[in-house]
Amino acid sequence: MIARNGDNAMSRQIDLCRRGFAAASALAALSVCLLSPVRTLRGQEPYDLLITNGRLLDGTGNPWYYADVAVRGDRIVAVGNLEHARAGRVIDASGLYVAPGFIDVHTHAGRGLVRAELSHAQPLLAQGITTALLNPDGGGPVDLVRQREVLQQHGIGVNAAQLVPHGSIRREVLGMEDRAPTDGELERMQALVRTGMEAGAFGLSTGPYYAPGSYSTTEELLAMARVAAAHGGVYTSHIRDEADYTVGVVAALDEVIHISREAKMPAVATHLKALGPRVWGYGAALAKRIERARAEGLAVFADQYAYTASATGLTSALIPRWAQAGGHDSLMARLTDRDRRAEVRRAIVENLDRRGGAHRIQFRYHEADPSIEGRTLAAVADERGLHPVDLAIDIINAGSAGIVSFNMDDQDVEHLMRQPWMMTSSDGDLVPMDRGVPHPRVYGAFPRKIRVYVL
Repeated sequence: MIARNGDNAMSRQIDLCRRGFAAASALAALSVCLLSPVRTLRGQEPYDLLITNGRLLDGTGNPWYYADVAVRGDRIVAVGNLEHARAGRVIDASGLYVAPGFIDVHTHAGRGLVRAELSHAQPLLAQGITTALLNPDGGGPVDLVRQREVLQQHGIGVNAAQLVPHGSIRREVLGMEDRAPTDGELERMQALVRTGMEAGAFGLSTGPYYAPGSYSTTEELLAMARVAAAHGGVYTSHIRDEADYTVGVVAALDEVIHISREAKMPAVATHLKALGPRVWGYGAALAKRIERARAEGLAVFADQYAYTASATGLTSALIPRWAQAGGHDSLMARLTDRDRRAEVRRAIVENLDRRGGAHRIQFRYHEADPSIEGRTLAAVADERGLHPVDLAIDIINAGSAGIVSFNMDDQDVEHLMRQPWMMTSSDGDLVPMDRGVPHPRVYGAFPRKIRVYVL
């Protein structure tokens, strides 16, 4: 939530949201705080809007019940039996459900919300999303005060909550170096987390799957998390491994649980999945890990998008993290050195196998060659008479490329989805309609879950 300066009532509401989040069901409690009705005295009608005869879901986990909802201005002011109330506009919701706005607990929409032509957030609102948690995966601006100013510059179509991004902080202090911080550098990183939390952040986001977050140790992440915990924050992480790239998906989830335990804070394993045929069927094991942690008393949660395809950059999917150390120029130097290129190529072969092969990689966009957008790596490689790995290296050399990767098993998705601690997210971005072929989760994550998996 972006609160107005000096809005004490809003500040109290945010504080209640923080405590509700820590004590109850993660960001679901935030929706109740932001959207819970405030009852008013009789005789203050007419209302601006009256929603009648709907089946109300109040966001607390209760079963639905029949109730009317009255709105005045931009606030819900009454809920209950309002059959004698009057309003300027009446919506008969007979046979329909009335619910709090959905919360997208993992979205990259912040990059689009700052643009005048996308600040309306219509792709989110069309899904019923009214609150978005920004700066996931350890990415996003370090200066949250400035981010808030830019978000408000053109207005903003949804409520927004900010996270402090560990990866961005590490990049600012250490660049793309693959090493542990010195004591002084660690203190500087902690100070930046503290500044972000004092600026109103809801917690810390990390992405040890991605460079430079992947160069951090668990101890470094824990040091950052403790600062956020001291300010009532939550820890959310794109876990270190979603397959068997490095430590393995189970150990990566254990790292999140360990940080929750040691920092004494709620933690979310974000867009949790078992990525690739090598780990299909691990959904049950991941669920059991979280169940054991919760039985221990830890506030551990997860979120997911309801698709069997993920989306990321081609570099992130295929290039080993050691090859990315030092940044883009260092990577390009390795790819032009014959011996190092061969070493990188062997790693790409392995990583492509982890994702199920070149036919499972579909291009979303490519800065240098839009003609490949919407096509698979296998199809383009076959057309050009190249091995898919060599084509991938050529594409990365030419510029940034985004992909959709069809790498999950539906049984894992469904098993994880049924868990009571699982939340929904889009992991989507707001992008101009003329940029590439976006993942459908940008526009349909929440409706798909309801239509395909619930109904």
